[in-house]
Amino acid sequence: MKKLAYMILGLLATGLAVSVVVTQHTSWWQLVVFAIAPDLPLLFGAGTGLERGQLHPRAVPFYNAVHRLWVPAILVAVMVVLQSPGWLAGGLAWVAHIAFDRSLGFGLRSPEGFQRA
Repeated sequence: MKKLAYMILGLLATGLAVSVVVTQHTSWWQLVVFAIAPDLPLLFGAGTGLERGQLHPRAVPFYNAVHRLWVPAILVAVMVVLQSPGWLAGGLAWVAHIAFDRSLGFGLRSPEGFQRA
């Protein structure tokens, strides 16, 4: 049930982000960057000697920081107040990224770099 709720949140956030870009005639770059950027710590955390699915412990704080829903939620709220559609779309894309990750079973990481139970 929780995964379904995250999937719905991801679809809703994606739809809103695209709608903001189209209706406000703003650039797509924030939408694309914020949809992809939260996974950059995965590149930083790749390496030899790790078990399957393990992220290097040096990358865990960065990965966990960009995969918490409250961070992009604050960005979305501030951009609504400031009426900044480009950054609003970026924040919504970030929410969608996290929601889709959670709907697929990917959550925060333990200090050792494994998925938390």
